[in-house]
Amino acid sequence: MLSTLNSNDELANDELITKPQETNKKYDLEERTARFGEVIIAFCRKIKETYITKPLVGQLIRSGTSIGANYCEANDALSKNDFVHKLGIARRESKETTYWLRMICLACPETKDETIHYRDEAHQLNLIFSSIINKIRGKNR
Repeated sequence: MLSTLNSNDELANDELITKPQETNKKYDLEERTARFGEVIIAFCRKIKETYITKPLVGQLIRSGTSIGANYCEANDALSKNDFVHKLGIARRESKETTYWLRMICLACPETKDETIHYRDEAHQLNLIFSSIINKIRGKNR
């Protein structure tokens, strides 16, 4: 599970842990995507603002937080086609997030270790969304 924010808006734990929490219910992908958005916001707050980083950080915040928003929208879809469409948007946002993290890593080399973890989580989300979409479309039968 991803780290959560404490009262000082700092990450309580810098490591991304993508395993489900020990609970009685199934793993909640909605919660996972929300926590990912939280750590992206906290990460972006730590990046020194320059004329290079400012637009990159803005793009990363938009794409990183919209993954969860679009996943929530997909869960409220009116039809199977609507669900696949909205989940496809979440999948594209996760891919875009990996791109912006790559650019931030280049602009701020000191963030390399942290961006590797976040890029991996965004990639894992992308794979999960792709798997769901493919199963619904019947591509993995």
